[in-house]
Amino acid sequence: QVQLVESGGGLVQPGGSLRLSCAAFGVRFSSYDMAWYRQTPGNEREFVAEIGGPGGTLNYADSTQGRFTISRDNAKNTLYLQMDSLKPDDTAVYYCRARGAWGDTHWGQGTQVTVSS
Repeated sequence: QVQLVESGGGLVQPGGSLRLSCAAFGVRFSSYDMAWYRQTPGNEREFVAEIGGPGGTLNYADSTQGRFTISRDNAKNTLYLQMDSLKPDDTAVYYCRARGAWGDTHWGQGTQVTVSS
């Protein structure tokens, strides 16, 4: 059974930093494309960043390019999102997503990030 568990969310002041983690269980982690998405109340889930499985190709949303860094540790089956220069608009529930070569997609339960003074 596939399980993704996010952690690291919390309250931070504007301009601050947070690092999110996503631990993966029950998947061949290194072969999965991994991504972060976020969602605010009343809105659709929004793409944040993605890192490919085998090759590690990176892709960022325009709103996070240059401030957020996605990375993965295949030995630890863990995905990360380093978020710097945080803004109030970054406030959202952040979700981890895994997508396999056959199109199977899995989501974590989300972790809340609040950017406020």
